[in-house]
Amino acid sequence: MDRPTEASPAVVHDPEAFRAACDRARAGGRRVALVPTMGALHEGHLALMNEARRRVGPGGLVAVSVFVNPTQFGPAEDFSRYPRELDADVARCASVGVDLVFAPSAASMYPAGDQTRVRVGALAAPMCGVTRPVHFEGVATIVTRLFALAGPCVAVFGRKDFQQLRVIARLARDLFLPVEVVGLPTVREADGLALSSRNRYLSPADRARATAIPAALRAARALYAQGERGTMALLDVVSRGLAGSVDGVDYIELRDADELSIPGTPLPDDARAVLAVAVKIGATRLIDNTVLGEPDVTLD
Repeated sequence: MDRPTEASPAVVHDPEAFRAACDRARAGGRRVALVPTMGALHEGHLALMNEARRRVGPGGLVAVSVFVNPTQFGPAEDFSRYPRELDADVARCASVGVDLVFAPSAASMYPAGDQTRVRVGALAAPMCGVTRPVHFEGVATIVTRLFALAGPCVAVFGRKDFQQLRVIARLARDLFLPVEVVGLPTVREADGLALSSRNRYLSPADRARATAIPAALRAARALYAQGERGTMALLDVVSRGLAGSVDGVDYIELRDADELSIPGTPLPDDARAVLAVAVKIGATRLIDNTVLGEPDVTLD
């Protein structure tokens, strides 16, 4: 364990040391909260940490994992260039009172001879699962390992990665893991763009074009609020809103917000349907979503 300063979280690199720290906290009557991240932390991550603190109270243990997980990247993806800045991440964690940072090596999380992977079925198949076929197996595997080490806890994730949140909630339920999975609304910049570690890849011109994403989702919400329930009309307004601003579209989809199945059309008035997009701007892949049928303070 790296020795913390008065204002800094403890930093541990060994999985068993992380497990022991969480076990000690619970033995002392403290609740544990976990915020899994891949680092390159921004204000969206800090919001998750603040929610974790709120959930466990001032006496609880808030732990943040920082690990760029190799098994969730495909061979042509950005694993090698994904930003790694542990010292800066620890400083950001300190700024919101995080107690513990877990920053393991790949060799410690995937030891020699490792063979086990966690696969989630239908929830992982559509949307990002089509163009990133190994992604959710890697996510499910690393999150299950983090949950196993942390033990009983509350785990906080962002709703920007909506499909990921549904996959993780399902695996925790299906595997009887003693983890309460919490989803926090997307944190956005002043112009509406969802905060993402990959936003730093964007040039200023590409960054300006990216504002078409929240604008298109906002247009769909406005159409829905006016009474439109036809799925094709709702998808079309997003498609038209993105046209000319993005360089490629992985998907624009409308799915049931719980099971990610394709809903009937027209949508019933009591439907909860996630409208999700994945697009390319330059070489950068960005995702975003909104759930029709429930308030979205980040877009309304």
